Amino acid sequence: MASATGTRTASGYRLDLIIPVIEKDLKTLPHVVQAAKQNVRHTIGDVIIVAPDKPAIRSLCSRNGYRFVNENSVLPLRKQDIRYSSKHWERSGWMLQQLLKLSGDKLASTKHFLVIDADTVLLRPHTFIAGGQTTYYTRNWSQPEYYRTYQKLIGRKAAAPRSFVTHYMLFEKAKLRELKRHIEQRHGRIWYKAILASMNKKRQFAFSEYETYGNFVYSRYPQSVKLKAALNRALHSDASTLTKDRIQSLAAKYRSVSFHERKLYTKRLTAY
Repeated sequence: MASATGTRTASGYRLDLIIPVIEKDLKTLPHVVQAAKQNVRHTIGDVIIVAPDKPAIRSLCSRNGYRFVNENSVLPLRKQDIRYSSKHWERSGWMLQQLLKLSGDKLASTKHFLVIDADTVLLRPHTFIAGGQTTYYTRNWSQPEYYRTYQKLIGRKAAAPRSFVTHYMLFEKAKLRELKRHIEQRHGRIWYKAILASMNKKRQFAFSEYETYGNFVYSRYPQSVKLKAALNRALHSDASTLTKDRIQSLAAKYRSVSFHERKLYTKRLTAY
């Protein structure tokens, strides 16, 4: 995949890149990683793929030099333990991926680590840390249930003026551990069990790792937070269509694109 961003320069920070993956993501994954390496203005350390132990996934990781982590080795929790589904939808795997992202402090060797969803490709340069602030890419809408769960977990309403749910986020290990300690002290149980107990499993979108971490950091360290519009575009084509010319055309308006499943994203097709 071609880049529309020119020569890459590093800022001095080293970040591991963590991407939870399932088999359907394998066509998009190399584009996601390549775009991150080209467009993140920090040094990318390990590319850590957290996934089911499948031969196709292991093979792709081996060919590309990614570090494979069996998702079953991260938490004492399996997809079947979560039981988050209805007659019309199944979200247990989606929820497990969120808990795996929040376990990134166990996986990354760097002080900060970047999580990117396996369907999201960066189009423009991104600097996440500068001048003592962390940049968070945000949108102007969210799922109300995310905020209800956040308030139950944290004990206060979300304070940020925009949503953090934009398919990628920089995490700082110390702040992530602080969030998990707060949850555990407030609820008297380990953090991931508290999350599962606090969310309304009758709702299809009941918890967001990005909304929770972002709002926690915003409430405790507001001076360290810089918000930018994500300018993300949902696409329903294949990532292989991202030719050099198309990237340049999309990058004129958007910072990133996400290849979402049409059935889940029939609305919200404009940038945010």
